[in-house]
Amino acid sequence: MKKKVIGLSLALLSLTAGISMAQKDVKQQAFHKWAATPSMGWNSWDSYGPTVTEEEVKANADYMAKHLKSSGWEYVVVDIRWYVSNDKAHGYNQTDPQFNMDEYGRLIPATNRFPSAANGKGFKPLADYIHSKGLKFGIHMMRGIPVVAVEQKMPIKGSSARAQDIYSPDDQCRWLRDMYTILPDKEGAQAYYNSLFELYADWGLDFIKIDDLSSPIYFEGEIEMIRKAIDRTGRKILLSTSPGETPINKAAHVQQHANMWRTVGDFWDSWLQLKEHFDVFARWNEYRMPGAWPDGDMLPMGRLSIRGERGDDRMTAFTKDEQYTLMTLWTIFKSPLMFGGDLPSNDAFTNALLTNKEVLQVLNSSTNNKELFRTEEQVAWVADDPKTGDKYLALFNIADQVEAQENKAVWKSAIISRDTKGGGQAVSVDITGAKKLYLVVTDAGDGIEWDHANWIRPTLYNGKDSLQLTSLKWDKAKAGWGKAQVNKGVAGGPLAVNGKQYTDGIGTHSSSVLEYTLPEGYNRFKAFAALDKAGAEQNVGATVKFMVFTEEPAGPKPPASAKVVVQLKELGFDAANVKDLWSGKDLGEFSGEFAPELNQHGAGLYRLKAVKRKKI
Repeated sequence: MKKKVIGLSLALLSLTAGISMAQKDVKQQAFHKWAATPSMGWNSWDSYGPTVTEEEVKANADYMAKHLKSSGWEYVVVDIRWYVSNDKAHGYNQTDPQFNMDEYGRLIPATNRFPSAANGKGFKPLADYIHSKGLKFGIHMMRGIPVVAVEQKMPIKGSSARAQDIYSPDDQCRWLRDMYTILPDKEGAQAYYNSLFELYADWGLDFIKIDDLSSPIYFEGEIEMIRKAIDRTGRKILLSTSPGETPINKAAHVQQHANMWRTVGDFWDSWLQLKEHFDVFARWNEYRMPGAWPDGDMLPMGRLSIRGERGDDRMTAFTKDEQYTLMTLWTIFKSPLMFGGDLPSNDAFTNALLTNKEVLQVLNSSTNNKELFRTEEQVAWVADDPKTGDKYLALFNIADQVEAQENKAVWKSAIISRDTKGGGQAVSVDITGAKKLYLVVTDAGDGIEWDHANWIRPTLYNGKDSLQLTSLKWDKAKAGWGKAQVNKGVAGGPLAVNGKQYTDGIGTHSSSVLEYTLPEGYNRFKAFAALDKAGAEQNVGATVKFMVFTEEPAGPKPPASAKVVVQLKELGFDAANVKDLWSGKDLGEFSGEFAPELNQHGAGLYRLKAVKRKKI
């Protein structure tokens, strides 16, 4: 009898465990169903940085509802520092930020920017407005607990612990010092995250982007607490982790806890950054699954940086060909689409890129997406239409002019990073007889562009005589983003290196080339080539290489266009009818190969349908 009881008990335990696992699987399946296709929306960061207002959010929501909703665009996301009353454009106010917080150490909207949040209403009125348009609402938050909450020893809702009981100053975000790390094993840690998402669910949140969570450290414990807190609310809140690159050895973990995760750092309108995505997307392609999407970051298109971080108010620096490349690559890879430009400023060309129904069908329904081939100059991706058996083909001409041939440099630095002693390297180079001077900064090959760089005290010498280079006008100046600046950093702040500020110098950003015509008689150039403070404070990247040239540094230009050849047999066809999805034109029947002519930095996206030959 005893054996039967033990056997029955074991059977019940096994059944209970099975039910528990089944419930977990159901919850996990439901979580992935929240984002069955890549998310599409607008985020305020690229246009407004940390200063967006309620009026501006509503204007973008109104535009989306009228012009983009019918094409599947639905998320409206308020990005960073909506809880600071006195933040600044083109950066952050870290001197005297005025935080807004409730009695439980939870950040709440600044009412001078979001007036409807007054009287404890939080973001609910704004969420209600966005929902009334048939759209969904999201916000950005930083990982951790506010430093101010710890300093004030604030209570945690649902716990006897207080803020100072659950935090650590270790691994604090380098570039924004608002938060401390939460220690998952501390009593009250989960309760704090639970209290946050209770509040967010009450507001009507549909999307949360959480920063400083994935790179340079992947905070596995905090990610799991966040996932539990979201599930606990019972509300379908999509989770987006940031920034990138998320460690690829954590792909399985992030798939099971987030709906989307960043594969790169902040992406702006730089061709070199766009080109980097071909490597990145090929690396991450196998880790995509329905409901869990590797995220190439926002689309820096349209009108950017009205009050954003990088550069002045402008239309995107991407050419039209580069914008086709961007949209085609994101589509064939099935990355989430989060538009960064100010929507009410969109032109017809931008809207056409965002509303092409056949292109968006590739994003939403294609399967077996993969890279077909990649060379230094050309790339092809392929995918299936699961309903028809047709193939989707994305082709890219990525041929580039080499901006700086190192073998032609008359001086070049070692790789300079935040670990470089003194923050930089002294420059002293003979320029006897030179008529031109080119100052070049590259990203040192790391592909990550947090590379604010300075040429400090750049000076021309002829014996005892000297001339400050900053007193001359350059002939041309190209910077990785923004504009090179005289006597200030590229982001507009003072020139700052290794804790010291300088008044004479040039602030720039990789990759950059500054070209000068030299006055006669000078035979030596000296400077201090250094990483700017704004680069050194970043979590990743911030590695640069400086070079000096006295002749044109660039290599030969590639052809303006080139054929990209695909053998149809590689796609399983002897012959195919081809449709250009961007133009909507039927291109006709092709046998053996398909070889469209594509502009440099341009792309094409095509549907190929097999031609069935009649048997004779």
